[in-house]
Amino acid sequence: MNQCSLFILTLLCVSVKDISGSWEEWWTYDGISGPGFWGLINPQWSMCNKGRRQSPVNIEPDKLLFDPWLRDIQFDKHKVSGILQNTGQSLVFRVEKDSKHQVNISGGPLSYRYQFEEIYFHYGMEDNRGSEHQIDHHTFPGEIQLYGFNKELYHNMSEAQHKSQGIVGISLMVQVGDPENTDFRLITNAFNKVTYRGSSFPIKHLPLSSLLPKTQQYLTYEGSTTHPGCWETAVWIIFNKPIYISKQEMYALRQLMQGSQLTPKAPLGNNARPVQPLHHRTVRTNINFNKQGLQGSNNCPDMYRNMHYTAIEGIEGSDDIVTIDISAPNKERKTTTTTSLPPTTISFNNTGSTTETSNPMAQGAQPAVQKR
Repeated sequence: MNQCSLFILTLLCVSVKDISGSWEEWWTYDGISGPGFWGLINPQWSMCNKGRRQSPVNIEPDKLLFDPWLRDIQFDKHKVSGILQNTGQSLVFRVEKDSKHQVNISGGPLSYRYQFEEIYFHYGMEDNRGSEHQIDHHTFPGEIQLYGFNKELYHNMSEAQHKSQGIVGISLMVQVGDPENTDFRLITNAFNKVTYRGSSFPIKHLPLSSLLPKTQQYLTYEGSTTHPGCWETAVWIIFNKPIYISKQEMYALRQLMQGSQLTPKAPLGNNARPVQPLHHRTVRTNINFNKQGLQGSNNCPDMYRNMHYTAIEGIEGSDDIVTIDISAPNKERKTTTTTSLPPTTISFNNTGSTTETSNPMAQGAQPAVQKR
């Protein structure tokens, strides 16, 4: 061990020796209590540093695998009540334990029924960062993560998060703008009630299914929780459309603080764990390339040979996170400038049909991300 590493470990030991309270109060998203040190200090969190199936990850659009057996995702339409709390690391909504009706999540890539338990809010202090998952290294202003536990095998979240197939994570990318979700205001209107660490506010009759984007297109992979202890027991589902909040709501969210009213410390935002290596994991999708991108073709082409994904913002009539771009076969494809893009792009709308639109590049628009 070199002198630098020894110094850091010594500093860490000194800094945590006098901690009063639990480990849950110690960790943060920066400094010597940040993500790079989560697994070094607490042995129970060793997967944060040693795990090879960690989350979040960067999604490479041209490496997605279409799986025809992926089903639609089912959410019970019950309303739930719970507590919105500023934990000092994140804004978290947790369902009341004695709720009469629970929301079950099933279908999709899930082999079991999962009971919705909590929501985590990740966001940046500026619009160019905030989400934990990335699409072709593109980040969104925020990411809302819904967690549920496997109710068929386990009794609660505490037990399930340590066990195989224990939890499901539903990722909703957040964009700032219209159209905002009016049902989401039940939560956003309470942002100013939870400004400081430890503050909480009750939320009644939240229609969870109404918060989801209007799409059944998604990406899925097996990973971990994105907060300590980084347990590799999660099935992740990332919807292919974002949800929207207004500029005023995002401003209110960015006023939340890590500390108490007496010692507010820093803002709560920028609470995103860095992306983790994929380590040969497969990211699957239920988007049918053949059906949606090659209507009228005389052949039955191989989707890997004839099309690829591209993550492009600003496609007219589409707000999909991932869109399909029809181009030459892989063996003929070259790395080109944006001016060489094909004149039309096939993108998906809410009905699952395809929409042909003019290439935004031809009109002078600048993409946030482009994968060729």
